[in-house]
Amino acid sequence: MHSLPPVIDSHAHLTFEDAFGADRAEVMARARAAGVERIICIGTSVTSSTQARDLAHAWPDVFASAGIHPHQVDEFTDDQWPALEALWADARVRAVGETGLDYFYDYGDRDRQRALFRRHLEAAGRVGKPVVVHIRDAFDDAFAAVADVGLPAGGVVHCFTGGQAELERALALGFDISLSGIATFKTAKDLRAAIPHIPLDRLHIETDAPYLAPVPHRGKRCEPAMVVDTARGVAALRGEDPAALAAATRANTVRLFGLPAS
Repeated sequence: MHSLPPVIDSHAHLTFEDAFGADRAEVMARARAAGVERIICIGTSVTSSTQARDLAHAWPDVFASAGIHPHQVDEFTDDQWPALEALWADARVRAVGETGLDYFYDYGDRDRQRALFRRHLEAAGRVGKPVVVHIRDAFDDAFAAVADVGLPAGGVVHCFTGGQAELERALALGFDISLSGIATFKTAKDLRAAIPHIPLDRLHIETDAPYLAPVPHRGKRCEPAMVVDTARGVAALRGEDPAALAAATRANTVRLFGLPAS
């Protein structure tokens, strides 16, 4: 199997101690050996966002985002907001989020989810950084908020799980689309049917590590090296050359997150 050009994992949770605390350096080494050129380490709370920022300062191939995941909204207090603002001012923090709405697990109060999601959207426009959005069973409310606030610095629906209708709505609002290992799951029929319709210049690939390992690693701990398998699986679904898809998704992630060109 021919190797791919360098790829970027646009969404991984390297700060999660229960998943990566014991062997984070080895995980990074495997990613580099697999051709993963850069990783966006995603914050989900003030603590993990601060840790992501610190990793980005420690490792030149890691960049960070900062935000409050919908699962964490009930733990967040308003007096923590200045800490997020300070993180967004850091040059190694390239995005606002992970933020969004999750009505599937409902770990966070829905009113609180909606309020904090809107606050993140407004902040993203103010600080001029793209927003990383999580949506599960909440497309109507999430899209309504974005339609109202806008995406002046762009944004991405990470780990997209919708079908054709949700794809068209997301694209119309200005979102890019990021695909995880779920794209390789044969059970994800609606998603897999929509994947060929994602414009190549709006497409990203991710692992969401440590979750959602792609085929042939399904069921294992996911890590950034596996984004290469997602790239190959997505290319096959689209009938495209894997190298061309890898190069295009890399260029898209560089553009959206304002990463150095090389």
